[in-house]
Amino acid sequence: MEYGYGGNVLRVDLTERRNKVEKLKKNWIKNVIGGRAANSKRLYEELDPGVDPLDPDNILLFGIGPLTGSMFPASAYFTISAKSPLTGILGDSAAGGQFGAEMKLTGFDQFIITGKASNLMYLMVSDSDIKFVDCPHYKNDLVVDVTRKIREENRNFSIQVAAIGPAGENKVSYASVISSGNRASGRTGMGAVMGSKNLKAVAVCGHKSVEIAEPLAFLSEVTKIKKEIFAHNEYNKRYNLGTTMLMTDLNGIGILPTNHFQKGVCSYLDKVSGERLAENYKVKNKSCFNCNLHCSRYYVCGDFESEGPEYETLCGFTTRIGASNLEFALEMNYYLNQVGLDSLSTCEVIGWLMECQEKGLLTPKDVGGIEVSWGDVDKIREIVQMITYRKGIGNEFAEGTTKFSQKFNEEVRKLVMQVKGLDIICGDPRGLKAYGLTYAIASRGGDHLRAEPFFELTERWEEANRRFGTEKAADRLAEEGKAALVTYSEKIALLTDCMTMCKNIGLCMDIINFENASNLLTYGTGIDYTPDYLRKILAEAIERDYKLNKKFGLKRQDDTLPDRFRKEPLLEGPTSGSIVDIEKMVDQYYQLHRFDEVK
Repeated sequence: MEYGYGGNVLRVDLTERRNKVEKLKKNWIKNVIGGRAANSKRLYEELDPGVDPLDPDNILLFGIGPLTGSMFPASAYFTISAKSPLTGILGDSAAGGQFGAEMKLTGFDQFIITGKASNLMYLMVSDSDIKFVDCPHYKNDLVVDVTRKIREENRNFSIQVAAIGPAGENKVSYASVISSGNRASGRTGMGAVMGSKNLKAVAVCGHKSVEIAEPLAFLSEVTKIKKEIFAHNEYNKRYNLGTTMLMTDLNGIGILPTNHFQKGVCSYLDKVSGERLAENYKVKNKSCFNCNLHCSRYYVCGDFESEGPEYETLCGFTTRIGASNLEFALEMNYYLNQVGLDSLSTCEVIGWLMECQEKGLLTPKDVGGIEVSWGDVDKIREIVQMITYRKGIGNEFAEGTTKFSQKFNEEVRKLVMQVKGLDIICGDPRGLKAYGLTYAIASRGGDHLRAEPFFELTERWEEANRRFGTEKAADRLAEEGKAALVTYSEKIALLTDCMTMCKNIGLCMDIINFENASNLLTYGTGIDYTPDYLRKILAEAIERDYKLNKKFGLKRQDDTLPDRFRKEPLLEGPTSGSIVDIEKMVDQYYQLHRFDEVK
C-alpha cells in the first residue's frame, strides 16, 4: 500500500496485552475503501453475532480512510464500530476534529481491539511503539482531564486522545467516546464497549506522511472542491451558525421537535435559537483538520466554556424537553461531553418520562420517586447525573429508554421515539418523508446519517426529476420518489464515511459525487476507481450491513417508525395534517435493493 493508506492494521488483545501488526491487503480494502465500510466488513467476517456487546470478545474497531490526513478538505472523520450495547445490532459512530488525521500519521488504517484489561488502562499508539498504560488513577476522570494527563505524562501535547468519561466506565448503554476534547462519537454506545474492556482512552501520535499517487492531479481535484465549498449559497450561514441553523429552519417549516414531538412549532424559539447562541455566547469559530468551512463554534457561558453545541444537543436540551433556558443547554453540552453521554439518547429518556407523567401513564412511584415536568432544569440535572453514575433509578435509565419501557404497558412503550432501539434524532419525519424512510431502514437504528437525504429540502424540482424520476423527490411532504432518493443518498453517505468526509459538506451541500470521488481516490491511492465501480461496491457494503443485522436477529418488520409519526398528524404549522406512510416507502426501498431476495 504505497499511496494514500498507512498500509497497516493494528490488532490488540487487551487481556493478554499483546499486539500484532498486519499489512493492509490491497484486494481487501479496494472493495470497501476504508472507514465505516471497512469496519463493518471486519465485523461481518470476524464477529460471532451471538456475542454479548459487553463481552470481551466483542470487537471494537477504529477506522480511517485513504484520504484522511491529506489535502482533501473536510476529510477528518474516523469511525468507531462494534456490536451495540444499546441496540444489540450493528453499532458505530463517527467524529471529526483532529484524531483521525493524527491516526493516519501512525501508519495504521484500522485498530482491531478485543479482550478486557485487568484494570483501567489506555492504549498509546505511535508509528514506532504500542504501549499498554495502566491508569487506575484516571477512574471517573472527565474527558478533558484524561486528555491533559495523557499529554502531560507523555510530554507531548500533539497527542490526540479519544476517551470515555464516567458514563463509559459505568457502561451506560449509550455512553459516547469523546475526541479532540469535545468531538463526540455519541451514538450506539461505543463508550460502553470501551468501558467494558477497561479501556479509558486510545491515544495516537504519528510522524509519518501521507503519500499521494498523482499529486498534481489530486491537487487539481482538491482545488475544485474548495472552490465549490466557498461558493456555496449556504457557506456564510453554515460558517456563522453551523448545524444550529436548523433550530430556526425546522421551526419555520413546523417540524422542530417540541415537548417530545407532540408539537413541531416552538413559541420561545428566539430564546434558544442558533442566532441567539452566536450573538450572545460564541467567541470564535473552529474547524476540523483541513476544513475550510469552520462551522464549529466555541462559546463561553458563565463557568462553562466548550466547543459546540451541535443542533441535536441544542434542540435535545431545549425544545424537545420543553426547556426555554439556553444557558442550561450550554451547560448540558459541556457536561455530556465531559462525562461521555450521547445527548440524543439521554434527552429521549427525559422527554419520554415527561410525556408519560404529563399523561398520567407513569407515577413517581414507577420511576424511583422521580417527578419531572417540561423544562424542569434542576430535575433534569439530577436525572442526568443519576444516569452517568447509575445511581437509583438512573441504573435502569442507563439501559436505554426502549429497554426500560418494556416493564410497562403498550401505551407507555409506544411513546418511546426509537427505531430498532436507537432513539431518533431531532427531526420530525412527518415533514421530512425521506428522512422518515432513512430512520426506518438505517442499519444502526433510528438515524439520519445513513442517508442524510437533505436534497428533499432544496426544492430543486428539475434536478429531482433528472436524478430520481420525479419532481416530488424535492418536496419534503411527498412520499413519491423518496425510495429512489434514499437509495442514492445512502450510497453517497457511505462514500463520505469511507473517505472520512463530513456529511454536512459532502452530502448536504451536495459537494461530493461518484465522479469527483472516483478521481480523488484514483489520484490519491493509485488504485483505479470508476463511478460505476463505486456504485457497485457501495451497494455491496449496504447489503452486507443488512445481512449482518439479519445475523443479529433483525427482521423486515423492524424497518418502521413509531406510531406517532404514522398515525398522529401535527396540529399546527406548515406541516399540520401530515403523517408518514412508511410501509409504502419501505416496500419501494426493498424493491430497489431486492432485499427480499437476500439470503
